[in-house]
Amino acid sequence: MELSNSIKSNPKLKALVMWMIIGEGKPRWWVVNMLNKFFHNKGYKSVIRKHARMDLIPWRMFSVGANTIIEDFSCINNQVGEVLIGSNCTIGLSNIIIGPVKIGNNVITAQHVCLSGLNHGYEDILVPIRDQACSKELITLEDDCWIGANSVIVLGVTIGKHAIVAAGSVVTKDVAPFTIVAGSPAKIIKQYNTSTQKWEKLS
Repeated sequence: MELSNSIKSNPKLKALVMWMIIGEGKPRWWVVNMLNKFFHNKGYKSVIRKHARMDLIPWRMFSVGANTIIEDFSCINNQVGEVLIGSNCTIGLSNIIIGPVKIGNNVITAQHVCLSGLNHGYEDILVPIRDQACSKELITLEDDCWIGANSVIVLGVTIGKHAIVAAGSVVTKDVAPFTIVAGSPAKIIKQYNTSTQKWEKLS
């Protein structure tokens, strides 16, 4: 704790440490291959494909549960917030997951899905957007969700259990369990009726 406080309180030392850990916007080779494995959890029979980009730092949590697959060309980034992925999940080709994000069990994300738990500041017009502070808020995908291809889920959104996000949707508000949403911005198109035990269109 004392070492951490010393680094944080000394701007030059902090800049040096960050340079040693992160280069060109991503963790350096030695961090990825020698350091992270001591801090992050990878479940039994989980698979992270060779061409997935894992932009992970050791001091923020990353975990993936048993029998989960992260497909090629996806990018997982925990530099702003932790990324926690449950068991029996499929993270599809070319997904972008920027923490803070929490994904439950048995979740499917199709191709080109973007989950971004951060947003860039823009309010000060005299400062470039890239130099303004980011805000962050947890994205949660509860168990059994299915997120369609090319969907975007923004910070702070919770997708309820067994909910479905149709392909190409932009989700800006919470989605209740057992609900199907579609569109930009996404709106409810079907819900499961426990009385009839059927998925029903909204009238």
